[in-house]
Amino acid sequence: MQERHFSFEFFPPKTPEGAEKLRVTRSQLATLQPKFISVTFGAGGTTQQGTLDAVLEIQREGTEAAPHLSCVGSSRDSIRQILKTYREAGIRHIVALRGDLPSGMGEIGEFRFANELVEFIRAETGDWFHIEVAAYPEYHPQSRSPRHDMENFARKVKAGADSAITQYFYNADAYFRFVDDVRRLGVEIPIVPGIMPITNYSQLMRFSDMCGAEVPRWVAKRLESFGDDRESIRAFGLDVVTSLCERLLASDVPGLHFYTLNAAGPTKSLWQRLGL
Repeated sequence: MQERHFSFEFFPPKTPEGAEKLRVTRSQLATLQPKFISVTFGAGGTTQQGTLDAVLEIQREGTEAAPHLSCVGSSRDSIRQILKTYREAGIRHIVALRGDLPSGMGEIGEFRFANELVEFIRAETGDWFHIEVAAYPEYHPQSRSPRHDMENFARKVKAGADSAITQYFYNADAYFRFVDDVRRLGVEIPIVPGIMPITNYSQLMRFSDMCGAEVPRWVAKRLESFGDDRESIRAFGLDVVTSLCERLLASDVPGLHFYTLNAAGPTKSLWQRLGL
Protein backbone atom coordinates (compact mmCIF):
# COMPACT_ATOMS: atom_id res chain seq x y z
CA MET A 1 0.00 0.00 0.00
CA GLN A 2 1.32 3.47 -0.90
CA GLU A 3 1.92 6.01 1.86
CA ARG A 4 -1.17 8.16 2.29
CA HIS A 5 -1.11 11.93 2.66
CA PHE A 6 -3.83 14.00 4.30
CA SER A 7 -4.17 17.72 3.71
CA PHE A 8 -6.45 20.64 4.57
CA GLU A 9 -7.66 23.67 2.64
CA PHE A 10 -8.41 27.16 3.95
CA PHE A 11 -9.46 30.42 2.34
CA PRO A 12 -7.71 33.69 3.20
CA PRO A 13 -9.63 35.71 5.82
CA LYS A 14 -10.91 39.17 4.90
CA THR A 15 -10.88 40.76 8.38
CA PRO A 16 -8.55 40.81 11.42
CA GLU A 17 -11.22 38.84 13.30
CA GLY A 18 -11.27 36.25 10.53
CA ALA A 19 -7.49 36.02 10.61
CA GLU A 20 -7.53 35.36 14.35
CA LYS A 21 -10.30 32.76 14.01
CA LEU A 22 -8.26 31.02 11.30
CA ARG A 23 -5.19 30.91 13.57
CA VAL A 24 -7.27 29.09 16.20
CA THR A 25 -8.63 26.67 13.55
CA ARG A 26 -5.12 26.02 12.22
CA SER A 27 -3.71 25.34 15.67
CA GLN A 28 -6.49 22.79 16.30
CA LEU A 29 -5.98 21.02 12.97
CA ALA A 30 -2.16 21.20 13.11
CA THR A 31 -2.27 18.55 15.86
CA LEU A 32 -3.44 16.12 13.14
CA GLN A 33 -0.11 16.66 11.33
CA PRO A 34 -1.33 17.19 7.76
CA LYS A 35 1.12 16.76 4.89
CA PHE A 36 0.31 20.29 3.77
CA ILE A 37 -2.25 23.08 4.07
CA SER A 38 -3.47 24.80 0.91
CA VAL A 39 -4.83 28.36 0.77
CA THR A 40 -7.21 29.51 -1.96
CA PHE A 41 -6.57 32.44 -4.29
CA GLY A 42 -9.35 34.79 -5.39
CA ALA A 43 -10.28 35.05 -9.05
CA GLY A 44 -7.98 37.42 -10.89
CA GLY A 45 -5.70 37.53 -7.86
CA THR A 46 -8.24 39.38 -5.72
CA THR A 47 -7.01 37.74 -2.49
CA GLN A 48 -3.33 37.62 -3.48
CA GLN A 49 -2.03 39.41 -0.39
CA GLY A 50 -4.30 37.44 1.94
CA THR A 51 -3.13 34.17 0.38
CA LEU A 52 0.53 35.20 0.75
CA ASP A 53 0.08 36.31 4.37
CA ALA A 54 -1.66 33.04 5.28
CA VAL A 55 0.89 30.74 3.62
CA LEU A 56 3.81 32.59 5.22
CA GLU A 57 2.19 32.16 8.64
CA ILE A 58 1.60 28.46 7.99
CA GLN A 59 5.23 27.98 6.92
CA ARG A 60 6.45 29.76 10.07
CA GLU A 61 4.29 27.43 12.16
CA GLY A 62 6.16 24.46 10.71
CA THR A 63 3.58 23.01 8.28
CA GLU A 64 4.11 22.87 4.53
CA ALA A 65 1.96 25.51 2.81
CA ALA A 66 0.57 25.23 -0.71
CA PRO A 67 -0.85 28.49 -2.11
CA HIS A 68 -3.42 28.27 -4.87
CA LEU A 69 -2.54 30.20 -7.99
CA SER A 70 -5.27 30.94 -10.55
CA CYS A 71 -4.26 32.43 -13.89
CA VAL A 72 -7.45 33.81 -15.47
CA GLY A 73 -7.28 37.59 -15.49
CA SER A 74 -3.53 37.52 -14.81
CA SER A 75 -0.52 38.46 -16.92
CA ARG A 76 2.71 36.50 -17.30
CA ASP A 77 4.55 39.28 -15.47
CA SER A 78 2.16 39.20 -12.51
CA ILE A 79 2.37 35.40 -12.22
CA ARG A 80 6.18 35.58 -12.57
CA GLN A 81 6.32 38.04 -9.64
CA ILE A 82 4.08 35.86 -7.46
CA LEU A 83 6.24 32.80 -8.19
CA LYS A 84 9.37 34.82 -7.28
CA THR A 85 7.78 35.91 -3.99
CA TYR A 86 6.78 32.35 -3.08
CA ARG A 87 10.18 30.97 -4.04
CA GLU A 88 12.00 33.57 -1.93
CA ALA A 89 9.75 32.61 0.99
CA GLY A 90 10.76 28.95 0.66
CA ILE A 91 7.37 27.76 -0.63
CA ARG A 92 7.83 24.51 -2.60
CA HIS A 93 4.22 23.50 -3.30
CA ILE A 94 1.59 25.18 -5.53
CA VAL A 95 -1.99 24.38 -6.53
CA ALA A 96 -2.23 25.62 -10.15
CA LEU A 97 -5.74 26.43 -11.38
CA ARG A 98 -7.40 28.25 -14.23
CA GLY A 99 -9.85 30.00 -11.91
CA ASP A 100 -12.91 32.05 -12.83
CA LEU A 101 -13.06 35.67 -13.95
CA PRO A 102 -14.25 37.99 -11.18
CA SER A 103 -17.60 39.61 -11.92
CA GLY A 104 -17.12 42.80 -13.89
CA MET A 105 -13.72 41.76 -15.25
CA GLY A 106 -13.93 41.38 -19.02
CA GLU A 107 -10.34 40.39 -19.83
CA ILE A 108 -9.42 36.72 -19.60
CA GLY A 109 -5.70 37.59 -19.41
CA GLU A 110 -2.67 35.96 -20.99
CA PHE A 111 -3.54 32.43 -19.82
CA ARG A 112 -6.66 30.65 -21.03
CA PHE A 113 -6.25 27.21 -19.45
CA ALA A 114 -4.55 25.65 -16.45
CA ASN A 115 -2.17 23.60 -18.59
CA GLU A 116 -0.70 26.88 -19.87
CA LEU A 117 -0.11 27.98 -16.27
CA VAL A 118 1.55 24.65 -15.41
CA GLU A 119 3.82 24.95 -18.47
CA PHE A 120 4.72 28.52 -17.46
CA ILE A 121 5.57 27.54 -13.86
CA ARG A 122 7.81 24.73 -15.10
CA ALA A 123 9.51 27.00 -17.67
CA GLU A 124 10.13 29.72 -15.05
CA THR A 125 11.09 27.61 -12.03
CA GLY A 126 12.07 24.13 -13.23
CA ASP A 127 11.42 21.51 -10.56
CA TRP A 128 11.34 23.96 -7.63
CA PHE A 129 7.59 23.56 -7.07
CA HIS A 130 5.49 20.46 -6.52
CA ILE A 131 2.49 21.32 -8.69
CA GLU A 132 -1.03 20.17 -7.86
CA VAL A 133 -3.86 20.53 -10.38
CA ALA A 134 -7.62 20.10 -10.13
CA ALA A 135 -9.58 17.04 -11.26
CA TYR A 136 -13.35 16.75 -11.74
CA PRO A 137 -14.76 13.24 -11.22
CA GLU A 138 -18.21 14.52 -12.23
CA TYR A 139 -16.63 16.67 -14.95
CA HIS A 140 -16.09 20.40 -15.09
CA PRO A 141 -19.39 22.27 -15.47
CA GLN A 142 -18.03 24.11 -18.54
CA SER A 143 -16.61 21.07 -20.31
CA ARG A 144 -18.08 20.12 -23.69
CA SER A 145 -18.18 16.41 -22.82
CA PRO A 146 -16.69 13.94 -20.33
CA ARG A 147 -14.06 12.97 -22.91
CA HIS A 148 -13.13 16.63 -23.49
CA ASP A 149 -12.77 17.18 -19.75
CA MET A 150 -10.54 14.14 -19.27
CA GLU A 151 -8.34 15.19 -22.19
CA ASN A 152 -8.00 18.64 -20.62
CA PHE A 153 -6.93 16.98 -17.39
CA ALA A 154 -4.37 14.85 -19.23
CA ARG A 155 -2.95 18.02 -20.84
CA LYS A 156 -2.36 19.54 -17.39
CA VAL A 157 -0.52 16.42 -16.30
CA LYS A 158 1.58 16.33 -19.48
CA ALA A 159 2.45 20.01 -18.91
CA GLY A 160 4.20 19.04 -15.68
CA ALA A 161 1.72 18.45 -12.82
CA ASP A 162 2.94 16.18 -10.00
CA SER A 163 -0.41 15.28 -8.45
CA ALA A 164 -4.08 16.27 -8.47
CA ILE A 165 -6.84 17.09 -5.99
CA THR A 166 -10.44 16.48 -7.00
CA GLN A 167 -13.48 18.65 -6.67
CA TYR A 168 -15.58 17.27 -3.82
CA PHE A 169 -18.10 14.55 -4.62
CA TYR A 170 -20.45 12.21 -2.74
CA ASN A 171 -20.54 9.38 -5.27
CA ALA A 172 -17.42 7.24 -4.91
CA ASP A 173 -18.11 5.45 -8.20
CA ALA A 174 -17.67 8.75 -10.06
CA TYR A 175 -14.17 9.04 -8.61
CA PHE A 176 -13.21 5.41 -9.33
CA ARG A 177 -14.47 5.63 -12.93
CA PHE A 178 -12.65 8.95 -13.51
CA VAL A 179 -9.36 7.51 -12.25
CA ASP A 180 -9.75 4.38 -14.39
CA ASP A 181 -10.56 6.47 -17.48
CA VAL A 182 -7.62 8.89 -17.15
CA ARG A 183 -5.24 6.00 -16.42
CA ARG A 184 -6.20 4.71 -19.87
CA LEU A 185 -5.14 8.11 -21.24
CA GLY A 186 -1.68 7.57 -19.75
CA VAL A 187 -2.11 9.62 -16.55
CA GLU A 188 -0.08 8.09 -13.72
CA ILE A 189 0.04 10.86 -11.06
CA PRO A 190 -1.73 10.48 -7.68
CA ILE A 191 -5.32 11.77 -7.76
CA VAL A 192 -6.41 12.66 -4.22
CA PRO A 193 -10.14 12.86 -3.42
CA GLY A 194 -11.38 16.23 -2.17
CA ILE A 195 -13.71 15.85 0.82
CA MET A 196 -16.37 18.39 1.78
CA PRO A 197 -17.94 17.93 5.24
CA ILE A 198 -21.71 18.51 5.31
CA THR A 199 -22.83 21.01 7.94
CA ASN A 200 -25.24 23.38 6.18
CA TYR A 201 -27.87 22.31 3.62
CA SER A 202 -28.43 25.60 1.76
CA GLN A 203 -24.70 26.38 1.61
CA LEU A 204 -23.93 22.90 0.27
CA MET A 205 -26.56 23.14 -2.46
CA ARG A 206 -25.34 26.61 -3.47
CA PHE A 207 -21.70 25.48 -3.68
CA SER A 208 -22.68 22.35 -5.59
CA ASP A 209 -24.73 24.29 -8.14
CA MET A 210 -21.73 26.53 -8.82
CA CYS A 211 -19.08 23.83 -9.15
CA GLY A 212 -21.07 21.02 -10.75
CA ALA A 213 -20.78 18.59 -7.82
CA GLU A 214 -23.80 16.29 -7.51
CA VAL A 215 -25.52 15.89 -4.15
CA PRO A 216 -27.40 12.56 -4.43
CA ARG A 217 -31.16 13.07 -4.28
CA TRP A 218 -31.60 10.88 -1.21
CA VAL A 219 -28.97 12.92 0.65
CA ALA A 220 -30.44 16.27 -0.45
CA LYS A 221 -33.98 15.19 0.53
CA ARG A 222 -32.88 14.02 3.97
CA LEU A 223 -30.94 17.23 4.59
CA GLU A 224 -33.86 19.36 3.41
CA SER A 225 -36.24 17.49 5.72
CA PHE A 226 -34.25 18.58 8.79
CA GLY A 227 -35.14 22.26 8.18
CA ASP A 228 -33.28 24.41 10.72
CA ASP A 229 -32.27 21.47 12.91
CA ARG A 230 -28.51 22.00 12.61
CA GLU A 231 -27.59 19.14 14.92
CA SER A 232 -29.48 16.63 12.77
CA ILE A 233 -27.92 18.05 9.60
CA ARG A 234 -24.42 17.73 11.10
CA ALA A 235 -25.03 14.21 12.44
CA PHE A 236 -26.47 12.92 9.17
CA GLY A 237 -23.80 14.73 7.15
CA LEU A 238 -21.08 13.15 9.28
CA ASP A 239 -22.55 9.68 8.64
CA VAL A 240 -22.70 10.27 4.86
CA VAL A 241 -19.17 11.65 4.50
CA THR A 242 -17.64 9.10 6.90
CA SER A 243 -19.15 6.28 4.81
CA LEU A 244 -17.77 7.89 1.61
CA CYS A 245 -14.27 8.23 3.11
CA GLU A 246 -14.30 4.67 4.43
CA ARG A 247 -15.07 3.36 0.96
CA LEU A 248 -12.32 5.50 -0.59
CA LEU A 249 -9.72 4.50 2.00
CA ALA A 250 -10.62 0.82 1.59
CA SER A 251 -9.79 1.23 -2.12
CA ASP A 252 -6.25 2.48 -1.45
CA VAL A 253 -6.66 6.13 -2.48
CA PRO A 254 -3.43 8.17 -2.16
CA GLY A 255 -4.91 10.34 0.59
CA LEU A 256 -7.74 12.75 1.36
CA HIS A 257 -7.87 16.54 1.00
CA PHE A 258 -10.37 18.18 3.37
CA TYR A 259 -12.18 21.39 2.41
CA THR A 260 -12.40 22.83 5.92
CA LEU A 261 -14.24 26.10 5.16
CA ASN A 262 -11.99 27.54 7.90
CA ALA A 263 -13.65 25.48 10.65
CA ALA A 264 -11.88 22.77 12.66
CA GLY A 265 -14.86 20.90 14.13
CA PRO A 266 -16.31 19.06 11.08
CA THR A 267 -12.91 17.89 9.83
CA LYS A 268 -11.81 16.77 13.31
CA SER A 269 -15.06 14.83 13.74
CA LEU A 270 -14.47 13.04 10.41
CA TRP A 271 -10.84 12.38 11.35
CA GLN A 272 -11.84 10.78 14.66
CA ARG A 273 -14.63 8.70 13.08
CA LEU A 274 -12.16 7.38 10.49
CA GLY A 275 -9.51 6.61 13.10
CA LEU A 276 -6.82 8.43 11.11
